[in-house]
Amino acid sequence: MKLDPKPLALLAALILLALPLTGSPSTWLNLTLAGVAMGLIIFVIASGLTLVFGLMDVLNFGHGVFIALGAFTATTVLAALAPWAGSDNTLANLAALAAACTAGMAIAAAVGVVFERVLVRPVYGQHLKQILITMGGMIIGEELIKATWGAQLIPLELPQTLRGIFLLGDVAVEKFRVVAMLIGLVVLVGLLLVLNRTKIGLLIRAGVQDREMVEALGYRVRRLFVGVFVAGSALAGLGGVLWGLVQQGVTPQIGAQVNLLLFIVIIIGGLGSTVGCLVGALLVGLVANYVGFLAPKAALFSNIGLMVAVLLWRPQGLYPVGAK
Repeated sequence: MKLDPKPLALLAALILLALPLTGSPSTWLNLTLAGVAMGLIIFVIASGLTLVFGLMDVLNFGHGVFIALGAFTATTVLAALAPWAGSDNTLANLAALAAACTAGMAIAAAVGVVFERVLVRPVYGQHLKQILITMGGMIIGEELIKATWGAQLIPLELPQTLRGIFLLGDVAVEKFRVVAMLIGLVVLVGLLLVLNRTKIGLLIRAGVQDREMVEALGYRVRRLFVGVFVAGSALAGLGGVLWGLVQQGVTPQIGAQVNLLLFIVIIIGGLGSTVGCLVGALLVGLVANYVGFLAPKAALFSNIGLMVAVLLWRPQGLYPVGAK
């Protein structure tokens, strides 16, 4: 399907409009790069949610529990690998980060299997019940996290060589945000390749369109859908690790706090659209940075305002379902 250029033009217009408003090219570039990095981190977290809704038609309001699990798992792994994370060796630091991300994804995926089987499977096709039961699952998940890690904030420090900034003239770019941007791009490319260029992606999309026909051909659609839910949970876990590292600490409520932002992103992008999720996340990240700099008091409701403006223009979102 041909990609609609208008949402991309909106993104470009926002970036160009901010240039004269921010006062100087270096400030504008700093804000833009920080916004893009934030947007890509949000995309990683939201991609799992939009994947589950777009391919399974499941509104998972319990997505936040997987974010929190990823973040808390990272605190445990990085504490265990403190010699690696605290060394001046970049490779050791990246290895510690990779271990934290992998463990966060694995724990979130494992819990996702149970979550899908116990809570989601009985309410397929029933959106109201999905909302209620997954919200209940998130509350229970938060309490279990408190019982395991405690209710207080746990610091989550960056590995030693990933702290600080790259200074390019007057432009300062945080080192970790560069790493997060690369991870976000890898997730984007991976999702698009799997969904559009592989047999598994074809079967999943076909199962959504005509489940009975796919099952008649001998494929088990239920297993494919479980795999989609687990993949979405794993992506949430990965995003939780990145978000916790950006925030420099985690609390049991970290997932619930991010949940509202995620739903704003997928509503702006178009429910179920991977490309829409990316564009929506970038818009949210950029607007948050620009408005936070120009009018700090308006930053609290800038994302809501952005969502309202987009929906007035395109009620179904920037890329309606199907433009993945």
